[in-house]
Amino acid sequence: MNHRTTKHRALAGGALALTAVLALAGCNDDSDSGSGDAAKKPDLKVSGAYVPEPTMDDMAAGFLTLANNGSADKLTSVTSDAAGAVTLHSTKGGAMKEEKSFDVPANGKLAFVSGGNHLMLEKLKHKPKKGEKVALTLHFQKSDPIKVEVPVKEATYSPKQHGDATASHDSNASHTSHKSH
Repeated sequence: MNHRTTKHRALAGGALALTAVLALAGCNDDSDSGSGDAAKKPDLKVSGAYVPEPTMDDMAAGFLTLANNGSADKLTSVTSDAAGAVTLHSTKGGAMKEEKSFDVPANGKLAFVSGGNHLMLEKLKHKPKKGEKVALTLHFQKSDPIKVEVPVKEATYSPKQHGDATASHDSNASHTSHKSH
C-alpha cells in the first residue's frame, strides 16, 4: 500500500464515523419519536373536579385541576354529552375571555378555579341537580382524551370551605378511562 491510499482510507473512515455520529445525534433531537420517550410523555391526572349547581337553565361552570408529572401538553377542548358546547375561559383583571387552549406545564398544574380559569358548559340539555354527575371528556394535543365523571355540588360550594380532603381525585371526580385517538 502506498502512502496516498492509506491517507485516503483514513479520511474515508473518519468521514464515515462523523456521519454516523451526526445521524445518531439527529435521531435524539426528535422529542416526538416513539422510542425511548416514555419519561418525556405527559402524565396527566384530574383532581378536585366539580360543577356548582347551575342557577341558569342553559349554562353551568366547571372546575378542576390537571396535574402533570411528565412533559408539557396542551388542553385543546372539552366535550360533554350534557351540553351543546363546552368552552374554555380565562379570567384576568376581572374580565372573562374565551380561550382556544390552555398549556399544561411539564411537572406542573393547570387549575380551573372560581374567579380564574374555568369551563363553561353551554346549551345544557337538562339542568343538573346537586348529587348528579356530569360526564366531561378532556382533549389534549399529545395525550389521549380523559373522561371524568364530575359531581354537581351546591351552588355556593367552595373547595376551601370543605378542606383539602374533598379536593382529592377519589372523592370528587372519577376518572373513568383513557381512550386512544
